[in-house]
Amino acid sequence: MFLTDFRKEFYEVVLNQRVLLLVASDVDALCACKILQALFQCDHVQYTLIPVSGWQELETAFLEHKDQFQYFVLINCGANVDLLDVLQPEDDNIIFVCDTHRPINVVNVYNETQIKLLVKQDDDLEIPAYDDIFRDEDEVDSGNESDGSEPSEKRRRYEEEVVERTIKRRQRRDWEARRQEILFDYEQYEYHGTSSAMVMFDLAWIMSKDLNDMLWWAIVGLTDQWVQDKITQMKYVTDIGLLQRHVSRHNHRNGDEENSLSIDCMRIAFEYDLCLALYQHWSLYESLCNTCYTSANFRLWSVQGQKKLQEFLADMGLPLKQVKQKFHSMDISLKENLREMIEESANKFGMKDLRVQTFSVHFGFKNKFLASDVVYAAASLMENIEKDESGTDNFIKALDSLSRSNLDKLHQGLELAKKQLCAIQQTVASCICTNLVINQGPFLYCYLMEGTPDVKLFSRPVSLCLLSKCLLKSFVCSTKNKRCKLLPMVMAAPMDTEQGTVIMVGIPPHTESSDKKNFFGRAFEKAAENTNSRTLHNHFDMSILELKMEDRSKFLDALISLLS
Repeated sequence: MFLTDFRKEFYEVVLNQRVLLLVASDVDALCACKILQALFQCDHVQYTLIPVSGWQELETAFLEHKDQFQYFVLINCGANVDLLDVLQPEDDNIIFVCDTHRPINVVNVYNETQIKLLVKQDDDLEIPAYDDIFRDEDEVDSGNESDGSEPSEKRRRYEEEVVERTIKRRQRRDWEARRQEILFDYEQYEYHGTSSAMVMFDLAWIMSKDLNDMLWWAIVGLTDQWVQDKITQMKYVTDIGLLQRHVSRHNHRNGDEENSLSIDCMRIAFEYDLCLALYQHWSLYESLCNTCYTSANFRLWSVQGQKKLQEFLADMGLPLKQVKQKFHSMDISLKENLREMIEESANKFGMKDLRVQTFSVHFGFKNKFLASDVVYAAASLMENIEKDESGTDNFIKALDSLSRSNLDKLHQGLELAKKQLCAIQQTVASCICTNLVINQGPFLYCYLMEGTPDVKLFSRPVSLCLLSKCLLKSFVCSTKNKRCKLLPMVMAAPMDTEQGTVIMVGIPPHTESSDKKNFFGRAFEKAAENTNSRTLHNHFDMSILELKMEDRSKFLDALISLLS
């Protein structure tokens, strides 16, 4: 059921209890978790935190702990499946779910006792009515009681009962067919709602316990949705507006206030900044080359594209020597008007969206980060493949990197993020230059062969999603086929060579008016069912799937015929 008063129905309920936090492996979930941890520490609430990267880990963790805890909080996992069926909780277990995945499973919505949804009601949820989905089972055939009446009377009553039963059965069949139709329409597309970090920040604000740190985590959670392309531009701008009010409230500094001069103070500011990845921690040249938006528009994988980039830099009047050195070492005179110069030249080159509304944070005097910098750093730490560390270790490092007392971890994440962005651009270039993107009819398809550089990195879901979105954008910019520009994409990469599995992701078409709704989750399920392919739907995003290598071709054939 939906909770209306989060403070009363959630926070005050768990206040004096032990709570188990089950947190998904994405940056928005990390930020929501940080805010909730800070609130729990404030009020001395005992909790245990377990990171879960998929359904299997969630089920295992729940099974191990369901006897020890009564209250469970699921962050960014669980809303889109029937939790009673998947987790089989004890009768006294109560599960609070704060999740951005949509659509929300109807059983979770209408369960009054055990499933409590911490979800913003102003999201466009379109939940089907209870009577359309659920029906009391007592409407089954009533028995045929015999009494001592005349045979002719008996026969007449029996015939009436047969007719009545037939009508009831027909009505039941019609209702079932209608129910299936309603559920299909409701569950057909997967999309994302309001950031969980923003929901948790709202809770802190209602209780007057919101701190500047919590506000920053809410901003990073929202920015994660934008970087991962999970929400529409309209939704992003609306939510930025909501957060901007809180930023003004928390960060209005008087000139004579001593805090504005303290060395460890934290200031958040609204920025209308460049959407160039990590440019303040890199060189401007490398950032232009490794940001998907600019590399796709310039088509940097071609000689023509490289020339176009040089023309762009010349148009701005920026010397190459300045552009290729670290951003913080550039001449201050150039840096002052850099955003305006870049925007003016970008408009001439047809790039109208090179600036974006965002926020920056200053820690003390010298550390300044944009929200997107933190998103890239935390995501890279979470999917770090350089050291053979467990997913839990990587999760804890990513969680630590969000605290301002752990800036060394954040810088480590930024270095990993640079490597990740370079790997994405190199892979995109090789896929386009070697024509690996194939038009399959209803969708585009690309498979990364074993032995491709950085293929191990792309066995991780977030990295593979970033790569496939960037590849689709670049392909749309490079192809002359108008129909191809409107197609969605399926991308696959080797996942575990020993077990012979591949990871596959489906993404919606790249169009200006895209509503970011993804139909591949249901299509993958149906194709696997039709072909008896050995698949594993282990990810919280239904549009990501694991599949046996040998079943890949029959699965693809089924997907093509399904979507044609």
